[in-house]
Amino acid sequence: MHKGRAVAAGLLVLAVTTGCKTITITPNGGLPPSTAPAPSMPGRADVLPAQTAHRELPRRAQATKAPRRTAKPVLAQGSRGPRVRELQARLAQLSLFRRKPTGFYGRQTAASVSAFQRKRGLLCTGTLDRATWHVLHSSTRPPTRAETHPHTKKTAKKPTRKPAKKRVPRPDARCMTGRVLCISKRSNTLTWMVDGKVRSTMDVRFGAQYTPTREGTFRIAFKSRSHVSSIYHTPMPYAMFFSGGQAVHYSPDFAAHGYQGASHGCVNVRHKPRIAALFQQVTPGDKVVIYK
Repeated sequence: MHKGRAVAAGLLVLAVTTGCKTITITPNGGLPPSTAPAPSMPGRADVLPAQTAHRELPRRAQATKAPRRTAKPVLAQGSRGPRVRELQARLAQLSLFRRKPTGFYGRQTAASVSAFQRKRGLLCTGTLDRATWHVLHSSTRPPTRAETHPHTKKTAKKPTRKPAKKRVPRPDARCMTGRVLCISKRSNTLTWMVDGKVRSTMDVRFGAQYTPTREGTFRIAFKSRSHVSSIYHTPMPYAMFFSGGQAVHYSPDFAAHGYQGASHGCVNVRHKPRIAALFQQVTPGDKVVIYK
């Protein structure tokens, strides 16, 4: 206490002798009472300055719903390859795919997959996801090579040679002279001959058991291009009458059903263009020979 007062007195003397401005020394260190800092109160927090950095409180993380993961398809429409063949073969084991495996995932395959999913209580999408494949794999056996690659019949190649013509038997001796419609019941053929030379040949059929075609030598009485039977009311195109109501004519029924049917005694011709050409060449009075 005495030592502090001595220091203050010394400083006062120094200030007077040097001409400096006189200051008052006080116990608070020489500062006026108005500028002295207020003593801090024990137990109280220091006062924050008026302007403080405004801190942003962290926002709570909003709870976001995790996106629902959909099963990735293993195979879908448009897929190709051996796995598609295996899928089709396994579905075929369950009678859900009724075609031969092709290796292409099309509408038919998608429909078969949907049918399997529906039957097993799976999500019906038509695409093969892992869940569907697992159930299908456990429900079937591994397909064989013959099941995934069935044998397909090869289409027959078109013959390079022309088909052999129907063998015409030796004509009756009555057909060797003049203009003759030479008709054989044994070979079911009509041969148009002029002076022993064959001009054209065509298939024919004859009457039934109770309406047989007469045999013998006849002459063409008359021709009728668009004739209709007055008895049976059926068309008889290119009719060439040779014995009463019996005639050589084109038959649509013969062309459609072949030898399963029969005529009412006429000579039916199957090939329309050939009899149309023959109709233009034959004239009334030409000979008709019908034999077995």
